[in-house]
Amino acid sequence: MGLNDSITSERLHIGFFGLCNAGKSSVVNAVTGQELAVVSDRSGTTTDPVKKAMELLPLGPVEIIDTPGLDDEGELGEKRIKKAKQILALTDIAVLVVDSTKGLSPLDNELIKTFEEKALPYVLVMNKCDLLSEVPQSNDTHTIWVSAQTGYNVNALKDMIGALAKSNSAPKYIVSDLLNAGDVVVMVIPIDESAPKGRIILPQQMTLRDLLDKGCTAICCKDTELKSTLECLKEPPAMVITDSQVFGKVARIVPNGVTLTSFSILMARYKGELDTLVKGAKALESLKDGDRVLISEGCTHHRQCNDIGTVKIPGWIKNFTNKDIVFEFTSGGDFPEDLDKYALIVHCGGCMLNEKEMKRRIKAANISSIPMVNYGVAIAHMNGILKRSLEPFEDVLSSLK
Repeated sequence: MGLNDSITSERLHIGFFGLCNAGKSSVVNAVTGQELAVVSDRSGTTTDPVKKAMELLPLGPVEIIDTPGLDDEGELGEKRIKKAKQILALTDIAVLVVDSTKGLSPLDNELIKTFEEKALPYVLVMNKCDLLSEVPQSNDTHTIWVSAQTGYNVNALKDMIGALAKSNSAPKYIVSDLLNAGDVVVMVIPIDESAPKGRIILPQQMTLRDLLDKGCTAICCKDTELKSTLECLKEPPAMVITDSQVFGKVARIVPNGVTLTSFSILMARYKGELDTLVKGAKALESLKDGDRVLISEGCTHHRQCNDIGTVKIPGWIKNFTNKDIVFEFTSGGDFPEDLDKYALIVHCGGCMLNEKEMKRRIKAANISSIPMVNYGVAIAHMNGILKRSLEPFEDVLSSLK
C-alpha cells in the first residue's frame, strides 16, 4: 500500500478555520498546490466542509479539511458554523487563517482559546501579508505570516505543520508489540453474507499488515476451518485473533493455553480507550425493560439481512438480558449530541473513525455518565470470555480487579 492509498482514519487530519474571506481556501490551495477549494471575493463561498485525502510533503498521507467561515450569517450560516465546529472533533492539527490587514477578531480569539482548552496543536496563519507595508516579526512559535497570493512563507507553513505533527505523534501498533518476530498467529475471518465480496474488512487488513511488519507468520482461515488449521500446526500458535461475531464458537475450539482476542478489541486498544469500554460492559447486566440502547457504527455500508449491528447484536443483548430493550441506530458521522436518554452505547471498533473522533465519542458518553462498550468487548462479555480475551492486556485486566 502506497502513501496515497492510506485509509482516511489513519491520515493526519488538518483542519483550516477562520472568518469569511480571511483567505482559508486560498491558503489551502497554496499549501496543497492544487485547486482544492473554490476561491472567490464573495463572502461565504465555502458552504460545507471540503475534504481531500492526499499526500502532502513533508507530512505524508493527510486529510485536508477546508471549513465554512465562522462569521457566516443567517440561519444557513449558523448551520455552516456548526458544521465547521464539528470538524474540530476529528482535527489533529488546526490551522487558523486570519486576514492580517484586519488582525485577530473576537471570534478568532475564541477559537484559539478552544484550541488551547482541547490541547489541540494549531498554527495561526496571518494571511495577505503582501498587502502590508511591512511584514511584522513574531517570536510566537504558533504564528506565521503568509501570502497565499504570492506564495510567501507557504513552504515554511508546511514545515511548521510538519513539526507539529512530528512532536504530537508516537508509534502505534495494533498487536505486534505483544508478539515476537517469528510468532505464528491465526486470524479467524468468517466469510458470510455480510463479508464484502472479494476482500476482507479493514481491521483484518490492518492487523495482517501489522503482523507482517513484525515478522510474524499470519495464518488466515474461516471459523469453519479453525479446528483443522490448529491441528495442522506442530506447535500451538502464539495468538488467535477472531472476528467478534464468532467469538463464542472460536473460544470453544481454541485451547485454554492459547491467547485469544478479537479484531474489535484490538481496535479499541489501538484507539486508546480499551479500559473505558471494558468497564462499560458491566452495564449489560443491569439493563431493564424499556431501556434505550444506542448502537453506533463509524462507517456506512449496505445493511445485510443478518447485519451484525442492526440484527445480531440486538438479538444477543435481548437473549443475554431477557429484557425488552429499545434499540436506536446511528452510522457514519452521525452521533447524538444528547445521550441522556440511553442506558448504554454499543459502538463498533471505529476503524473508519480517526482516533480523535473515537475518543470524542467516548468522552461525550463519560460526560453524560452513559456507559459505553464496543462490539468485541460486549460479545466477549455476553459469551463469558471477556477476561480470557483481555489476557494480553495486563493493564486493562488489573483495572477490573
